Amino acid sequence: MKVYEAAAIRNVAVVGHGGCGKTQLVSAALLAAGAVNRLGLVDDGSTVTDFDDEEISRKHSLSSSLAFGEWQKTKINFIDTPGFANFFSDARAALRVAEAALVVVDAVHGVEVQTENAWAEAAALGLPRIVALSRLDRERASLDRALETLHRDCAREIMPIQLPIGEEKAFSGVVDLVSMKAFTFGGDGKVTEGEIPAAMAERATQARTALIEMVAEADEQLMDAFFANGTLSQDELTVGLRAATAAGKLFPLVCTSGLRAIGAQPLLDALVTLVPSPAERGFATLDADGNTVPLPASEAGPYAAFVWKTIADPFAGRITMLRIVGGTLKSDQAVHNQTRDSSERLGHLLVLQGKNQTHVPELRAGDLGAVAKLKDTHTSDLLAEATTKVRVPPLSFPEPVLSYAIEPKSRGDEDKISTSMHRLQEEDPSIGYSRDPQTHELLLSGQGQLHIEVTVAKLKRRFGVEVLLKPPRIPYRETITAATEAHGRHKKQTGGHGQFGDCKIRVEPLPRGSDFAFENDIFGGSIPRQYVPAIEKGIQDARMRGFLAGYPMVDFKATVFDGSFHAVDSNELSFKMAGSLAFKDAMTRARPTILEPVMKVEVYTPSDFAGDLMGDLNGRRGRIAGMDTRGQMTVIRAQVPMAEMLTYEQHLTSATGGRGSYHMEYSHYEEVPQSAQAKIIAAAKATRGGHDALEEAS
Repeated sequence: MKVYEAAAIRNVAVVGHGGCGKTQLVSAALLAAGAVNRLGLVDDGSTVTDFDDEEISRKHSLSSSLAFGEWQKTKINFIDTPGFANFFSDARAALRVAEAALVVVDAVHGVEVQTENAWAEAAALGLPRIVALSRLDRERASLDRALETLHRDCAREIMPIQLPIGEEKAFSGVVDLVSMKAFTFGGDGKVTEGEIPAAMAERATQARTALIEMVAEADEQLMDAFFANGTLSQDELTVGLRAATAAGKLFPLVCTSGLRAIGAQPLLDALVTLVPSPAERGFATLDADGNTVPLPASEAGPYAAFVWKTIADPFAGRITMLRIVGGTLKSDQAVHNQTRDSSERLGHLLVLQGKNQTHVPELRAGDLGAVAKLKDTHTSDLLAEATTKVRVPPLSFPEPVLSYAIEPKSRGDEDKISTSMHRLQEEDPSIGYSRDPQTHELLLSGQGQLHIEVTVAKLKRRFGVEVLLKPPRIPYRETITAATEAHGRHKKQTGGHGQFGDCKIRVEPLPRGSDFAFENDIFGGSIPRQYVPAIEKGIQDARMRGFLAGYPMVDFKATVFDGSFHAVDSNELSFKMAGSLAFKDAMTRARPTILEPVMKVEVYTPSDFAGDLMGDLNGRRGRIAGMDTRGQMTVIRAQVPMAEMLTYEQHLTSATGGRGSYHMEYSHYEEVPQSAQAKIIAAAKATRGGHDALEEAS
């Protein structure tokens, strides 16, 4: 297997909205590069980068995967990323280890919600971006309409460097505006170079002139040359286009159809020519003061490798995916995990072509690869020599927004669930798995219903664990709305020493999001200082069990200001009990209420359905925050209680015929209307009653 220098590597994250054609386009590029001998199709599950059973059955990428091809003696690493909001953290991680983003946009729908998110994420990282307009062979596909949405929603500096030959089903090739050549494609993806069709000559000349002007604007010297000569030379255009792309001053657009392998070779040309290599564009590291410093890839320095993804493989064990930041890694090398200050030994180093693994003797700076069965290395860790000063900021993952209760179909599978979930959490840190302290139920948390369904399917297919999903649990909270004082006295006489604890507390509301505060305001030694932490512990334990419906009590302050003790009978346990009793006494007068999580929701829908969907959101106790019209689509922004969004996915699919999508993230907590509180309390009592009966029986 050939080993590549950093200058001959291009790392590209392929990002965009779900269903825009990313995986199919990567498949066409791999065929054009000779990495595969036939065109893999998403529809029949034969693509290189969608190989998981769940991806094949759903016909959508659910996890980032790696593939590569060689073009013009350059290795191009493609990271094919998922386009659904539930799995966006994978795309975010891929962008961190790439030198450029290939933003794939559907020529029919133009810019969609996740297109914007991916664009914004790449912009925040300062990445060069190339736009691949895909599916140009589809009905209603249009370069002009798609470009309009790109200019409006992404950047005015997006500029076609190609024009499509033919429209919709007649799309058969591209005119390259840099070389002013036409490339036409047969049914097998083979390309033929020729002259520009006469009917397109004038349009191509105008488009090239606009491109030259945009390139000249990005550089003062080129601007001077442009004013002096009225145009740019071929060399000036090529060099200027590359520099403007690398600097993020211009974003080239290419025309493609992954399904018919049209435009794949010119796309590969653009990636090699326009995307900076790891040797030119440094990897983001931190200096001693925490400032971001780009570190160019160099084999000369000490080794450093960043873990950007982990795969839980039931057969191969943990597969750790690496970006080699500097130096060279060799198979069977002893390495140091700088993040955990532990040692590891590398087994065989791997390059990945989808699910296929090839052993390589070494991986050099700038490359992407993997290693199996590291014992204690996880996503975001840095493998580096103990003496190296290199540090890499960790990847960030969103907190789970939705929880389901799960139970094993087969008795005795609980231990298997725990082990398997731990493995899946290593692969996807945005999953949550815990046991509810009140009901003792196992809770599976994720970014949405689809995310949780996919996780359950992975449990079954990879680890043979089947679970039943129960309705999602809403993480309600309780709080108080009035200040009051309370008294708690615990007195118990038994043989020998008794128990005595006595305290007075004051409780008062705090602003939303403050959680809990405790203060000791005792003067004169009415309670010895060593017992005050026990009072706080008693209040803490009691507040976590709630008062109205068993949900944690938050956003209040408790101050202990008086009490009494017994020289013989007082101890920490007695004062812990007194604190708990004081809390319960306070709640009878502090006007407790229930809080619910409110979500920030963005709904993306064809404009025809916007009115009905806004009415539906209002019916779900939502507050409409705004609405934008984008071509034939509308984005509705709203704040809606999480409890009302549990069935929204099915409703949106049904109401829009599958053409609508939405994104939801946590916003804040607010008080539940009194009419709904009674139902929550009754449901909690019923659940708790059944659980208490079960405990008594056991």
